[in-house]
Order: sequence, then structure tokens, then C-alpha cells
Amino acid sequence: MAQPGSRSEFKEYCLRQLGAPVLEINVADEQCEDRIDDAIQYFHERHFDGVVRTYLKYQITQADIDRGRASVLTGKDKTGITTETATANIAGTDQEFPWYENSNYIQVPPSVIGVEKIFRFGGSNSISNNMFSIKYQLFLNDIAFNMGYNGLLSYAMTQTYLSDIDFLLTTTKQIRFNQRQDRLYLDIDWAACEVDEFIVLECFRLVNPNDFSRVWNDSFLKRYATALLKRQWGQNLLKFQGVKLPGGIEMNGRQIYDDAEKDLEIIREQMSNTYELPPLDMIG
Repeated sequence: MAQPGSRSEFKEYCLRQLGAPVLEINVADEQCEDRIDDAIQYFHERHFDGVVRTYLKYQITQADIDRGRASVLTGKDKTGITTETATANIAGTDQEFPWYENSNYIQVPPSVIGVEKIFRFGGSNSISNNMFSIKYQLFLNDIAFNMGYNGLLSYAMTQTYLSDIDFLLTTTKQIRFNQRQDRLYLDIDWAACEVDEFIVLECFRLVNPNDFSRVWNDSFLKRYATALLKRQWGQNLLKFQGVKLPGGIEMNGRQIYDDAEKDLEIIREQMSNTYELPPLDMIG
């Protein structure tokens, strides 16, 4: 069908684009599956429809705090401390240099490929946390009992001032993330964290085609996967270059391979110009 809704329909669609069943496509099923996986990976990593911005919640446990607070200085709690030793020969003597690293990370799902920031929700922020906070009391006094223009102006100016204080006193949470590790490192003061406190992760998560079948009908994904299969077809026929078949027909795998390479170059350029999010410039 022209609008595939599953992996098997997507595979059949790509093969029909190459000429099947009129022509025999000399590509093994395993090679088809590999090229489809390559196309989906490229779609996820480069196409703006391949990911979705989402917010994931995580509840901090005592084990997380223990690993984050572990130290080699106290000599007591060394939970999660990893050691890596470097050696060097100095003045004819072998010297060892031990390096220590905390396991101050939380494991994230493999579907997360990018992390923007984290938000903490707990009792650590007295300015804007609950009904006894400064923000709530200012709103209650300045707005609830004085709805005039001056009340709104005073409230807005006070909120701006409090935001400046909050920005200066509440430091930005430093995080490190690499999608090949599936680990989110939190370089924070773990002693200030509380058990059962929540952190909210703003991240980008893959759109799984097994859960959202409309991914299989994406116009870019169909063209890109077809071009990959075409290149695989040509690569398989390269070793038969110049072989003549009955009737004088000569196999030309090189032409199929070169045509596929040109198609892929055009599609990738279109990806960069049309479907890929532009890089953000840093100002200041």
C-alpha cells in the first residue's frame, strides 16, 4: 500500500519503489532490515519529527543521595566511587596517579537522546515554593486586598526583584549527558536533596514507530530508506560487473550504486535545508 503503517508494509513499499515484483531485487531480508534500521536512526537523529520534547519525572531515593555524597576524603562512605589509575615513568621511577569519580548519575531511558535542563521540586526554595513563601504572601497582600493599578504595578516590580534574588542565590543545576551512555550526571549539592523529592527532566525523546505507526508513512523516511536499499542492491551486484546473462543482457551494478549515491546526497542536503532544526547561535 502507498501509505505503510507497519514495518513489513514499509519494507514492501520500498522494494516496490525499486521495481519489485516486476524486477528481482537482489537484497537479502537481513540487509533490508539493516538498511531500514539505518534509515530510522538517521530520521531520529536529524529530522525534527523524529523526536518530541517531553518532561520526565524522577523521584530521588536514598541510594541516589548516598552515591552523590560519596567521598574518598572522609574514608567512610565510598558508595559508587570508581577509580582509574594512570602511570608514568618519572626520573626512572614508575609513578601511579589514582583518579576518583563519583557515580552521581541517574540512568535515563534509551529513548532519550538529548537533555535541556532539570527542574527541582522540593523545600529548597523558600521564595516560591508553597503557600508560606514570599511569592504567595506578596500576591495575597498586593493583589487580593488591592486590585488597583498601583497594586498590580507594585506586585510586578516586586516579582521582578524576587526573580533577580532567586537567580543569584539559586544556582543553575549543572548536568552532563551523552546519549550513548544513557546517564544523566547531576553535579549538584546532594546533601541538600531530600528523599522522595522529584526532579523533572526537560528532554527530547525518540518517536517510536512501533507506538506511532504514522512514522512509517513519513515522506522523507520512505525516500531515504528506498535510496539505502538501492545502494545496497548496487553494492551486491558490483562483483558481477560485466557478467552477461542469456540474451546478451549485461548486469551493471555500478550504475545502480552511483545513482543511489546521488539520490542520497540530494536527500541529505534536503534534510539539512528543510527538515533539520538549525543550530542555535550563542549571543553574548
